[in-house]
Amino acid sequence: KSCLKCIRFMANNSFSQGGYKTTKERSKAMAAIHSHNTKPEFIVRKLLFHNGYRYRLHYKKLPGSPDIVLTKQKTAIFINGCFWHYHGCHISHIPKSNSKFWIDKIKRNLGRDKKNVAELLERGWRVLIIWECALFTNSQLSNNELLFRIKEFLASNALSNFIIGNLKDDCNQTNL
Repeated sequence: KSCLKCIRFMANNSFSQGGYKTTKERSKAMAAIHSHNTKPEFIVRKLLFHNGYRYRLHYKKLPGSPDIVLTKQKTAIFINGCFWHYHGCHISHIPKSNSKFWIDKIKRNLGRDKKNVAELLERGWRVLIIWECALFTNSQLSNNELLFRIKEFLASNALSNFIIGNLKDDCNQTNL
């Protein structure tokens, strides 16, 4: 009887439900992450819309298909995940398993990001990058602070900028 309890316990509480995942499980989890209409995007879109800004979504005619495009202000906004675009904050990290694959993948993402921003700037567009850590976890900004920073950028003459979370010690623009 006690062995049956152990087997049931192990079946219901396997490592795969915790932090450890098999390659197949990790692959399935990563494939479920979409690049459009993510929760961070919805947060920024809702904030902008409720404050009178009108925008286009995932405008394919611009390099990198920016998440949000404010055409009147000629501004492209990217909402970047700290893991996928390796911000260097407490959210971004390199997985220990298959780390060479992840380092190569993230380097390609960083190269693509730089190229897209450069092309947008060449075309006369302004670029704002909002990092995931500004929207989630213990470093997130309040809606008022986020809106203030977006408006501050739009009112400035800056061609590009980024918005990060509150914990400046945790969020550094680091390179791989």
